[in-house]
Amino acid sequence: MSVSSPDVVQKLLARYERLIEISQQLNSTLDLTSLLKQIVNAATELTDSEASSILLLDDSTGELRFELASNMTPSETDNIVVPLEGSIAGWVVTHGEARVIQDTSREPSFFKHVDEELEFRTRNLLAVPLKARSKVVGALEAVNKQAGERFNSDDIKTLAILAGQAAIAIENAKLFQQSDFMSEMVHELRTPLLALKTSTALLLRPDLPENRSAEIIVTMQSETDRLIQLTNEFLDLARFESGRAKLDIHPFELTRLLHECVDIVQQQADERGISLAEDTREVEVAGDRGKIKQVILNLLTNAIKYNRDNGQVTLRTESVEEDSVPMIEIAVEDTGYGISKENQRSMFQKFFRGTDTSSFTTGTGLGW
Repeated sequence: MSVSSPDVVQKLLARYERLIEISQQLNSTLDLTSLLKQIVNAATELTDSEASSILLLDDSTGELRFELASNMTPSETDNIVVPLEGSIAGWVVTHGEARVIQDTSREPSFFKHVDEELEFRTRNLLAVPLKARSKVVGALEAVNKQAGERFNSDDIKTLAILAGQAAIAIENAKLFQQSDFMSEMVHELRTPLLALKTSTALLLRPDLPENRSAEIIVTMQSETDRLIQLTNEFLDLARFESGRAKLDIHPFELTRLLHECVDIVQQQADERGISLAEDTREVEVAGDRGKIKQVILNLLTNAIKYNRDNGQVTLRTESVEEDSVPMIEIAVEDTGYGISKENQRSMFQKFFRGTDTSSFTTGTGLGW
């Protein structure tokens, strides 16, 4: 039976006191960016490591990506996808268990690509799963124990406790973020409703000139259309999330559908002097025509909405193969402001809107 020295016990108690303090800070932080920074800094401090990182599963693609790392800039992490097979973090996420590699040079499953990209040397590595509500959402890593030491059982327990608190805090921050967007959605609904209420009050005035009546009716029609669009988008989201959305797969002529979509958005483009071009080929495909039309219309309307005045939008198709299966790729290209790499990572999250475009156009971020 081994007995720990008083210094070791005192150090361990201090670590757990610090862990409790950090956990309280995490639970009170709802800003996701600040939260991730706190988690990474805490992991580095508590395990006495050179660096640490958070990897999360992408909800839309299922890919494992770096969300934040103390030894990497956002631009360095953007393009790195960590494989679920052939990496330590991937193994931890897949199996839901912690793993320690004391010498990465002797570990065949160590993913060397990150070190090669950063010109960094990972000597040893401790990774634990991030579990929220019995679901593994990512991994928390500590890299290179200081002074050439090895990760021990206390390090594993400490990082595992931190990861448990961190996973819950991350999910809470995401829920808060979504609820904030929900509030924005409610605000979007209230705006046209208020306009309709004002318009009806004006129409009831006996002294209202006839020419003003016509203008108000046009405004009411526009706001009604906007309400219908908002509610349809929200209902579509609810159907997809509940699994009630059904696909109606039939063969149809793709080019004819694309022409229809261009015709629908033509007036919207003309109002801002934006030219629409097509580079498509006649081909028959099998799919849900209505759903595909909905996607194309949203891509086109976004390309116009976020474009520059007198710009251009090009709709094109191209033959591609995926796993030896012939497919058609549809692309929409515009001369707009683009989407930053930081925002690209969140663009498939519902209610997400890029901060760099919110100042000059409105929308809910539903993206349907």
